[in-house]
Amino acid sequence: MKGVCGRYVRKSTRREIAAWFGVEDDEAVAWGPSYNVAPQSFQPVVRLSRHTGMREIVLMRWGLIPYWSKDTKIGYSTINAKAETVATAPAFREAFRRRRCLVPADAFYEWQKLDAKHKQPFAIALSNREPYAFAGLWDRWKHPSTRESLESFSIITIDANQVVAPLHNRMPVILERKHYERWLGAGDPAQPPLDLLRPFPAEQMIAWKVERAVGNVRNDTAQLLEPGAPTEDCDDPELFSLC
Repeated sequence: MKGVCGRYVRKSTRREIAAWFGVEDDEAVAWGPSYNVAPQSFQPVVRLSRHTGMREIVLMRWGLIPYWSKDTKIGYSTINAKAETVATAPAFREAFRRRRCLVPADAFYEWQKLDAKHKQPFAIALSNREPYAFAGLWDRWKHPSTRESLESFSIITIDANQVVAPLHNRMPVILERKHYERWLGAGDPAQPPLDLLRPFPAEQMIAWKVERAVGNVRNDTAQLLEPGAPTEDCDDPELFSLC
């Protein structure tokens, strides 16, 4: 099965996200809503500032590039990290211990395989439609020649709950708001919060069919979240992850 969480939605305004995550809205960081966030794009993530220790919003590229990587190609296969192996996998273990982040989202997409040629896209969100955070990791890579820095992130996945399971066997880890501080906190690197990596309660989530236009990354409008008819043609959603 292809990986999960290869597309997501961030429709909340800058002000709403800043308020939800307890961050001052820094207008110097340019970003707006996106209804079809795709891998390799630059997206806002929340982390602790190494200078102040306070939460900050930073734009990073989706697809984690470990600091030790020789080039950026690995970022195409690291948009997701498995919860079961994140503490030991070479690409993620150091980031999991020391560089955890929150990835703001309002929904994510998944494609249900109907038969060999047909897939039905679904949007999945919280029942109360509040914004939420994926459990994320980040890293800073430096070009070996120019020494220019590139910061990137990955979204952790876990076994699907009862809402997502009919669509896919995996889902992104969604953190409860009360756990944001603990997830971001430096704490003891030898004891990172593995217990927070669990499926979000199914009774607090909802999924609905959407139009197949979401399969094209060039489409990025609010209409993508509107309930749609079943897919009639096969559109490959171009998921890049290795969940």
